[in-house]
Amino acid sequence: MLYHLFCPIKYRRNVLSEDVEISLVEVCNQISERYEIHFVEIGADENHVHFLIQSVPKISVETIVRAVKSITAKEIFRLHPEVKNQLCGGSFWTSGYYVNTVGQYGNEDVIKKYIQNQGEEKTVYKSFNKNQLLLSFE
Repeated sequence: MLYHLFCPIKYRRNVLSEDVEISLVEVCNQISERYEIHFVEIGADENHVHFLIQSVPKISVETIVRAVKSITAKEIFRLHPEVKNQLCGGSFWTSGYYVNTVGQYGNEDVIKKYIQNQGEEKTVYKSFNKNQLLLSFE
């Protein structure tokens, strides 16, 4: 299964410095090692992060989202306490998110282009991590 996950940062604050982005990728790599969750692409546009995630069907979408949001938030706050201060000591992510499956009509290339074109008017989309799919759709 391939999912596009969109997670806004709490209060829509722009807290993604280069160091935080590097830490986010490292944390996602640790998640990949522990769970059957593979990050095909990770990128951001000012105040939210897009994840293109590949996983196995036995893991529910809710489990994937919960793992990604909770582990990344906890580790970002641990590694970068200044981010917690910028968010008034609250949560890293908003309570909401958007997730959708990627399939025949919304294939990987279409979703990647969509994610990459998010920042065209305001700022340049920044991709911090790109990987290959583990299995193809063919």
